[in-house]
Amino acid sequence: MAELHDILVRPIETEKGETLREQYNVYTFEVNLRANKLEIKHAVEQAFGVKVLDVRTLRVRGKYKRAGSRYGLRSIWKKAYVHLADGHAISLAGV
Repeated sequence: MAELHDILVRPIETEKGETLREQYNVYTFEVNLRANKLEIKHAVEQAFGVKVLDVRTLRVRGKYKRAGSRYGLRSIWKKAYVHLADGHAISLAGV
């Protein structure tokens, strides 16, 4: 997995993410299920030109949903919390 757009799917903007960004300089991304922490670190550093200190990942399980009498399962996806060095920031406007 070498392509940046194959590793980083999209930034996640939530209230919790805003709090993490303001207090701890941590950014949240949806990433490819098969990407590991080292690949995520290199992808963020190359894409945004920042210094990454730490990457934490978790798999988000899909929820069971019902549409009428049918049941379905949402997709499983992977989330990454990326901690940047002091003085570095990512502009998510227009991403």
